[in-house]
Amino acid sequence: MHTGDIDYAAGDANLRGYLAFKDRGVKRPGVLVFHEGLGLGDFAMERARRLAERGYVAFAADMFGERRQAADLQQAMTLIGHLRTNPATLRGRARAALATLTALPEVDATRCAAIGFCFGGTVVLKLARDGADLKAVVSFHGVLSTTQPAAAGAVRASVLVLTGADDPLAPSDQVAAFENEMRAGKVADWQVISYGNTLHGFANPAADGSIMKSALYDARADRRSWAAMQGLFDEVLV
Repeated sequence: MHTGDIDYAAGDANLRGYLAFKDRGVKRPGVLVFHEGLGLGDFAMERARRLAERGYVAFAADMFGERRQAADLQQAMTLIGHLRTNPATLRGRARAALATLTALPEVDATRCAAIGFCFGGTVVLKLARDGADLKAVVSFHGVLSTTQPAAAGAVRASVLVLTGADDPLAPSDQVAAFENEMRAGKVADWQVISYGNTLHGFANPAADGSIMKSALYDARADRRSWAAMQGLFDEVLV
């Protein structure tokens, strides 16, 4: 497997992503991986390698710049808050990651997808709402609410939302609002899968409640959600 860092930029931000793929010389589908609120670290890079093992070219993006990582919840909220209150900056950094991925010689730019965890789930839904040229986006325990809902016909990607039924960051009213947004936006292919007795952060084995009490790993939900993602990719990235 080939792995390594890639430096790229968005506006005045210097970003450092992480690339993983198996073989050179053959164009393969590309998958963006967007990190959680703590920044690009071991978890997102491990998921990139798992995708590479399945034959994808995986690029874990850096949304905070300089590969900054938060040490605690307060730092994470500061980094996330800067992007949430500056949607043009968030969009620009997400688009820069996509452009970096599709420019790689190993990538078939017509067959790309994006996945995101927690804050990263918000990012991939932003890309979908903005009409990014992606075959699929998958949100793992992401925040679903938005001040900029998808316009009718704007979403080009298949949308898969994987959420914990007891996640306080995605309560049932926001899940219902998201579903109504998908209907109003005439999204051709969307799914919401809710895992019972499951909190936020269920896909990350490091989520032990120490940073956020409501973030707790759930092995069953992790396994099932990853399988759901794989099933979608088997359909649309062919």
